[in-house]
Amino acid sequence: MESIIIFIKLLCAHLCSDFILQTDSINNGKRKPGIKGIGYLLLHSTIHACVAYMLVADWLCWLVPLVIFASHFIIDLIKCRCYQDSLSTFLADQFLHIIIIGVLWFVFYGDGTVLSYIENHCSANVWLTVVAYILMLRPSSILLGLFLNKWTPVSSNTQSLPNAGQWIGYIERIMILTFVLVGSFEGVGFLLAAKSVFRFGELNKAKEIRTTEYVLIGTFSSFTIAILTGIAIKSLF
Repeated sequence: MESIIIFIKLLCAHLCSDFILQTDSINNGKRKPGIKGIGYLLLHSTIHACVAYMLVADWLCWLVPLVIFASHFIIDLIKCRCYQDSLSTFLADQFLHIIIIGVLWFVFYGDGTVLSYIENHCSANVWLTVVAYILMLRPSSILLGLFLNKWTPVSSNTQSLPNAGQWIGYIERIMILTFVLVGSFEGVGFLLAAKSVFRFGELNKAKEIRTTEYVLIGTFSSFTIAILTGIAIKSLF
């Protein structure tokens, strides 16, 4: 198998650890002062190292999970102690982690090492698809939240379900990605039309241009992320 699968596995491990296995309590705990914050950072870094070790399945190579553990601890420590949450901080943090993953892959697996039974029975397309669907969940949600932060209304009187908007975004991006991967762009158009119909009544009641513009920016941004991800993944198949 091509060694690029190892890079995709490492990327998949990073996304799972950073956006699925990292709970809100861990994320908030990392910013606590003193030993408590250090404890959460150690826990989060350990999760990253263990998931990467299990997915790559190169049981004799301890350097890769150790480097991932150390680099993640240092980067997150600097981020949590020196910087506030922002789009630029988020992008810089993810960029550094991905660069380290790329360096590890190049140093240890760039020559096409064959690792385990799992790798021999799982194509690069499968791992690319897994990465794409993970990206549609919390990574996209966090990216959109940081992007829309400057336009977010200060107060809202709407009585919505807890986290309903977040889950609607998850489902809509997963559906769009699926439509793109199977080549059904008609489904994307239908989904956009259906969401527009449901949103029309809500926006009509609000009667605020700012609210309408905010919803439109969020909707089109979410659709764009899912569509571009799907097109990018299909081009790599």
